[in-house]
Amino acid sequence: MDAIDSTVKQAPPGGARAFAPFEWMLSLRYLRARRKEGFISVIAGFSFVGIMLGVATLIVVMSVMNGFRTELISKILGINGHIFVQAYETPFTDYAAVADRINAVPGVVIAIPMVEGQALASTPSGSNGVLVRGIREKDIRRVHAIADNVRQGSFDGFDDSAAIAVGIRLATQLNAHVGDSITLLNPHGAATPMGRKPNIKAYPVNTVFEVGMSEFDSSFVYMPFSEAEAFFDKPGEATVIEVYVKDPDNIDGIKAEIEKTAGRPVILSDWRLRNRTFFGALAVERNVMFLILTLIVLVAALNIVSGLIMLVKDKAHDIAILRTMGATRGAIMRIFLITGASIGVVGTLAGCLLGVVFALNLETIRKALFPNTFPPELYFLSRLPSEVRLSDVLIIVAMALTLSLLATLYPAWRAAKLDPVEALRYE
Repeated sequence: MDAIDSTVKQAPPGGARAFAPFEWMLSLRYLRARRKEGFISVIAGFSFVGIMLGVATLIVVMSVMNGFRTELISKILGINGHIFVQAYETPFTDYAAVADRINAVPGVVIAIPMVEGQALASTPSGSNGVLVRGIREKDIRRVHAIADNVRQGSFDGFDDSAAIAVGIRLATQLNAHVGDSITLLNPHGAATPMGRKPNIKAYPVNTVFEVGMSEFDSSFVYMPFSEAEAFFDKPGEATVIEVYVKDPDNIDGIKAEIEKTAGRPVILSDWRLRNRTFFGALAVERNVMFLILTLIVLVAALNIVSGLIMLVKDKAHDIAILRTMGATRGAIMRIFLITGASIGVVGTLAGCLLGVVFALNLETIRKALFPNTFPPELYFLSRLPSEVRLSDVLIIVAMALTLSLLATLYPAWRAAKLDPVEALRYE
């Protein structure tokens, strides 16, 4: 008698402890397919597949969007400066002194004077509009996006060569190789009494480079600084100084210092202003894609709701018997919570694994299955980039788990509210 009293005293006041083994056992048994419960198991299977594919798709798409942004920023900032200094009020004839002063500003990597202008490049094989940049040899060797990606020729003796460097796609379009000549036409040449006379001159190709961004590889032409001054009729004058800094994401403070150090009236702009629309559109597209693809996970979560409601109706007799045997409302609710949450958790983890593996090997998979679906002629980049970020993966997983858990609350609550007397009335 004393032993019985001791056992009763040790029993928890609310019955079995929460998430007891029998609750897990019943939850997992309800997930197994039986003949009369086959349709419910099919719904659970569709819910699992939907959550898995939704999570995997979200991870892959977010990784591609991250890769696009990172790749585009690296390409754009690799070939263009971070801050652009242009003359104001008077011509930029003191560009050399201004560049030297800017080079002394802390945080500045290099300041490069340039002569820029639009021109028409042509050969017997075709023609194309280009952006011509006059630059010194010592400066172009420090633009690593160009100097480290030479495919033909070299920049040796660039200042004295009177030759040009062109992107590989422009060379392909014009069927030009190292040693061939490309004719450049500047419609705004020297001023004459009859107006502006177009300036036309043939330049030998000395270097072919490949940045990896088709927009640049098909439209950029570099020539010696002195040649650009003559070609654009700007003797002793630069059009812009491009400044490269150590931290392109934090340039507001250094912009003010550069403007102060320039020592003359200048107009400053930076890469964020010049590409605001482009990167703004990328951010909007990324957010919209996230919301749209989240609907896949939401639909899968709604499938969990419908499947569990049908399971509760089918198991009404079992629930009533469990209640008469002493199972609490909380125990019944936890059983169905575990049943629905299991689908969501396993589907989310499987989707996370699938998405990360797919995103990390995206370019390899694309080349193997769809080699011609990413032509560089139509896109900025020559490859499909992907960058998996832990923060994005955690947000996607947390969102999927939250939706899955919320989807189980109503069916589990209905199961817990079931009246055992009503369920067994006609048994």
